[in-house]
Amino acid sequence: MAVDDVTFDVARSEILALVGPNGAGKTTAMRMLAGLIAPTEGSVDIDGVALTQATGSLLRQRIGFLTEAPGLWDRLTVRENLRIYAGLYALAGPERAVDRVLDTFDLADAASSRGAELSKGMRQKVALARALLHDPTILLLDEPTSGLDPEIANSVRRLLDERRAEGCAIVVSTHNLDEAERLADRVAVLQGRLLALDRPAALGRRLTAGRTIVRVGGEAAAHLPTVLAFDAGASAQGSTLVVTMPHAGGSVPALVRALVSAGADVLEVRPEVPALEDVYLHLVRDDSARGDVRG
Repeated sequence: MAVDDVTFDVARSEILALVGPNGAGKTTAMRMLAGLIAPTEGSVDIDGVALTQATGSLLRQRIGFLTEAPGLWDRLTVRENLRIYAGLYALAGPERAVDRVLDTFDLADAASSRGAELSKGMRQKVALARALLHDPTILLLDEPTSGLDPEIANSVRRLLDERRAEGCAIVVSTHNLDEAERLADRVAVLQGRLLALDRPAALGRRLTAGRTIVRVGGEAAAHLPTVLAFDAGASAQGSTLVVTMPHAGGSVPALVRALVSAGADVLEVRPEVPALEDVYLHLVRDDSARGDVRG
């Protein structure tokens, strides 16, 4: 799917996650960033230099790109696959570079295995190793943990943390919203166009409507009269009160004092921050509804 008027930047030492439903344009955006397809309007700039046919060869040396499909040569071994790319990048020490990524991804034992013999998860690991072979300063990763078991996926996330700390600019396309929330500095929600772009917590605050979570000892319902006296909306479930006040910032301390005076054992007070999944579903459904009206 095409993307329409999508603009964002990614700084060094930052991870930006692209999320959106199938067909939202995430892979198209990644391919434009990698210089594989040219935008019909606008441009991709890397350190202030436009990515064009004339500059593409040089700028792509800075980019490590993991495509959605690993794309290995089935008849070649893992080492041979990596060695070819080391040659394409004209690395000064190709064997050292290959050995380094084999060790990084715990692939040394599979170095002699042919591509056709590898499981989906192992193919993904080799593709990740290939993307990091030339030590790029920019990483574009399309579903980097797809097909990986939890332990390996966690090691990939640690690796991305390390690359970010070393100054890499990283763009990750993912359907795993929990992963995006834990990993990314900022999240871009796409659905043909850019619906939202912000830090996960800031996106979550869009749905809070000033709600505050108050956890008390015992049944929270017993304290509803105290909360309602503050002209606040409230609901209770188990030991948790969900409170909505027009001016939450100034009223919450007074409410807590009133609850304590009324005998409540207040255990926790915090603003409600919805999960990224809730924000994502709200944005996508709201945009789809507007599209239906426009149609």
